[in-house]
Order: sequence, then structure tokens, then C-alpha cells
Amino acid sequence: MTRPRALAAAAPESGKAKLTHPGKAILAGGPLGDLDPCPPAPQSQPRFRAGHQRQGPAPLPGRAGGAVLASGSFPCLSPLRALPGQGGWGGLAGGIEICITFPTEYVKTQLQLDERSHPPRYRGIWDCVQQTVRNHGVLGLYRGLSSLLYGSIPKAAVRFGMFEFLSNHMRDAQGRLDSTRGLLCGLGAGVAEAVVVVCPMETIKVKFIHDQTSPNPKYRGFFHGVREIIREQGLKGTYQGLTATVLKQGSNQAIRFFVMTSLRNWYRGDNPNKPMNPLLTGTFGAIAGAASVFGNTPLDVIKTRMQGLEAHKYRNTWDCGLQILRNEGLKAFYKGTVPRLGRVCLDVAIVFIIYDEVVKLLNKVWKTD
Repeated sequence: MTRPRALAAAAPESGKAKLTHPGKAILAGGPLGDLDPCPPAPQSQPRFRAGHQRQGPAPLPGRAGGAVLASGSFPCLSPLRALPGQGGWGGLAGGIEICITFPTEYVKTQLQLDERSHPPRYRGIWDCVQQTVRNHGVLGLYRGLSSLLYGSIPKAAVRFGMFEFLSNHMRDAQGRLDSTRGLLCGLGAGVAEAVVVVCPMETIKVKFIHDQTSPNPKYRGFFHGVREIIREQGLKGTYQGLTATVLKQGSNQAIRFFVMTSLRNWYRGDNPNKPMNPLLTGTFGAIAGAASVFGNTPLDVIKTRMQGLEAHKYRNTWDCGLQILRNEGLKAFYKGTVPRLGRVCLDVAIVFIIYDEVVKLLNKVWKTD
């Protein structure tokens, strides 16, 4: 049975264990960890009964987060040990992506906050951009960026750490993760990141963006804004729209991991070690991102309304959805789809590509073979 690239990096074919740095253990086709980091021991591996002593050399400690056994068996990384690598590089990739694509996130949020019950503020995407630049300058398109930037590393750590933890418990006898199980693992990862990181991060972002449309904006910066929100509304003011956020992030990651797992399995076929170049990884990521946009934009619209400065109008998530439907019609649930599509496709594609390339660069710079 062939071993995946991640494990092949940790122990050579000759069976001689040697130390390696964490990048080589993490590098397994991007932030998904190749979706196959913990296969079963090779068939030639002897099984031991109770009372028998294991023969051969003792395990050698590896720098990949666990022990590399000289006998050729490879233990799974614990989720806590996987967090620094997954979260660090995933967070770096996410931070770069956010700085590139945030203006599309800003426009999407403004369009979703623009209600038909009031005189519409924007006539479309380009009008939103023009008004923002005219009134606030180009930097106005980056209002609320800080909250996403500060949250990128912990969000990636929770997402990929939880996905690895769940996927390690849901693989089949051959160590493979099929599409359905990938969907369930993605759902769990999305719910975890929503509760721990995304809800407060998104609430602050939406309030900052909404505040900029006020005649007299009251938030002077990230820390001042957070302090004012907590002073006026308490900690619960940073957790508005939690139900909608959990539904949105859970469905987001379920769809993306399902699509990405399916595409990777389809491309690799019977060869789990088949390499993927950055262009192909980015293409698969963009497809996964597009699928999530078309699948859950209505939840994104509800989440945005629940986190805005006028969230007090809605009793709960269900009431928010009913009011949007009654006052604005079905089309309102797809406000901001175009800018969101652009941002999310770039988001998923760039994160996957940068993640791979950063770890490859680290492998070249930090040689421990």
C-alpha cells in the first residue's frame, strides 16, 4: 500500500526514520491536509497480542508533531498538535487573501444592508463603489478589514484543526475519507469556527461597515469600536446573529469540503500520491467556493441583517427571514451575490494556493534532512 505524501515526507521508503520539520508533514495538498493524513499501518506490519513485547528499536521523536516509528507505522497527529501548523499557514494565507479581496466583501455587505423598505442607497455594485470612494476615499472600501484580519489565524486554526480531528475519526479501513464524510467533517469545522471566532468577528465587521453609512460615524478604529460595542451592549453585542452565523458557516464548510474532497478523489483516482499543481488546486478551490455561494447566500443575507446596527428590528433569525421575504421578496435573499461570488472564489483558491506555496518555500529554506 502506498503511503501519502505527507507521511512519505516524515519517513523515507528505506524505513530509516529521520527528523524533518513540520512543513513536510503538513504539506499534503493544501490546508485540507491531503484529506488522507492517517492511513492504517502497512499490511506487513506485525500485530501484537497482550503480554508480548514489541521488538525492534524504540520510536524516534519527530518534529512533525508526533513519533515516527522506525518500524514504519505512522501515528496520527493529535488535533492540538495540528493546530499550530494548520492555523499558522492557513491564517497567513487567509490574511493575504483578505487584504486582496476585502473591497468585494465591503460592497457585498453594503448591498445586503440596503433595504427596499427605505429609499435604496445604492443602484448597484459600481454605484456602491463610486459613492464610497467619493465620500470616504479608496480606504473607505477597507472599512472593517481589521476585524477579519485579526481573526484570520484563529479562524483557520479552529477550522482546519477541527476538520483534522473529525476526519481522523471518520476514515474507512483504508484510511480514506469519502465525500459524504468530508461533508460531515466540514460541517463540524464550520460550526466550531462560527461559535469560537467567526460570529464576533463578523458582527464587528458588519457594525463597522454599517456605521460608515451613518451621517456621524461613531467608531474611530477597531479597538475603540469594540470597546464602544461592549460598553453599550455588553459581550452579547459581539455575538449577534449567532444562529444565522452557525448555519452559514456550517453549510459553507460542508459544501466546500464536500466539493473539494470529491474533486481531489476524482482527479487522483486510484493513486492518492498523484501531485496537484497550484493552478489545479486553485481551480478546484474556486469551484468549491462558487458552490458554497450559490448554496447559502440567503443565510448570509440574514446573518448580515442580524448583525447590523438595526438588528433590534428582528426578534430572531426566523423573524428576520420572514420580514425580508414579506417586505422585499425572494430576490432580496441573493443581494450581494456577484461581489460575494468574486470574493469567495478568490478566497478559497488563493488560500489553497498560498498555503501550498508557503509550506513548499519553508521546506526549501529549513532543511533538516
